[in-house]
Amino acid sequence: MFRNKRATGQAQSAMDDFRLLRQQVHERLIETIEDGGAEALAQPDEVRERIRDLVKELNEDTDADISAAEQARLEREILEELSGMGPLATLMLDRAISDILVNGPDEVWVDRAGRLERTALRFDDDAHLRRFLDRIVSAQGRHLDASSPMVDAKLPDGSRLHAVIPPLCALGAVVSIRRFRADPVTAAELVERGFLSAPMLEVLQLAVNAGQNVVIAGSAAAGKTTLLNVISRFVPATERIVTIEETAELQLDHEHVIPLESRPANIEGRGGVTLRDLVRTALRMRADRIIVGEVRGAEVMDMLQAMNVGHDGSLTTVHANSPQDVLRRLEALAHMGDAGLPRETIREMIGSAIQLIVQVMRFRDGSRRVTSICELVNMPDSLQVVEIFRFQADGLDDAGKVRGRHLSTGASIRFVERVRELGFELPKSPDGADPAAAPA
Repeated sequence: MFRNKRATGQAQSAMDDFRLLRQQVHERLIETIEDGGAEALAQPDEVRERIRDLVKELNEDTDADISAAEQARLEREILEELSGMGPLATLMLDRAISDILVNGPDEVWVDRAGRLERTALRFDDDAHLRRFLDRIVSAQGRHLDASSPMVDAKLPDGSRLHAVIPPLCALGAVVSIRRFRADPVTAAELVERGFLSAPMLEVLQLAVNAGQNVVIAGSAAAGKTTLLNVISRFVPATERIVTIEETAELQLDHEHVIPLESRPANIEGRGGVTLRDLVRTALRMRADRIIVGEVRGAEVMDMLQAMNVGHDGSLTTVHANSPQDVLRRLEALAHMGDAGLPRETIREMIGSAIQLIVQVMRFRDGSRRVTSICELVNMPDSLQVVEIFRFQADGLDDAGKVRGRHLSTGASIRFVERVRELGFELPKSPDGADPAAAPA
């Protein structure tokens, strides 16, 4: 036991010594910028040559004994610092990781297959972590300081980075990186994983193809954007799509997509472009369909208006815990934009704008599933949420995984009457009946 602790302590000491060595070499390397070396720092071969010279100087000045293996590691890690993701570089290569969470310099967590795991990686200190952040955000013309302590940024691979620094968080800099697959998820994969069933996918394909407006609801990391990406591929190739997002996440496989992205105001409070501004702009861009990555504010009012004035087949996501909660959430957001409108008017707009609500959920075992597909029926005095499909959970298996199956409720699907008039072929329900038929 004692030997194990001593070995662990020795390993930690060696690790700390190497971090100090890397920091010294890195700082000396950065100093070369003042001597006209900035251009050379963009060339990997030049950087390696400079590191070798600096290592030689350190050996001579301090009598250090830097081995060839340590020198090779120094070159690799400093190159990652200058042009890559630093200590996070190896995590960014792991396709099983969906989120990377940095809680100050000493804690790095990952979400792997829906489970949080703490890694052994760390930054040298607060200054090291801040240099990492400053390099990323400055490349996008943004800044992170006491006057602007929050920032969103997009990484070269499409991942989304969000950072918060003191005084907003006493831990130090806190970084959240949401990663996205280079190869988009396919509809067949979602069915194979049990995210949804084949009949559910057929109904969604029919709805999107035929121009029904769909809202995907769920909590954070439940799979809303993944499903939105998949079903957007059912939009006919002849139609023009305008996407609207705060930070670009959508990966639409379509021939005619115009991506719009909001912009925060600068340090003087000028130049900001909101999601609401972009929705209004999209209305002037001859869009057949408007896709809002997520509605979370006053822009929902403009989105509802777009759905009601000819932009059939528009799609969006919203944070909500149930299909019924979607209605309350949309109504509350709409009031943020136009508080003068009566509640009844807003509910009528919601009822005439939205045809389907798809609820997704992330379970405790990390799995994600569509838990409900509902049709929104506009009744004379109220909005009725009619469930078409549901997920029925059957407890846990021996491995602690959630068991269950997707079931049809047997409810008739009213929107297929409009779809039939447009000439679309209707899918059969699991029992072979016409999906528009009333249940027995």
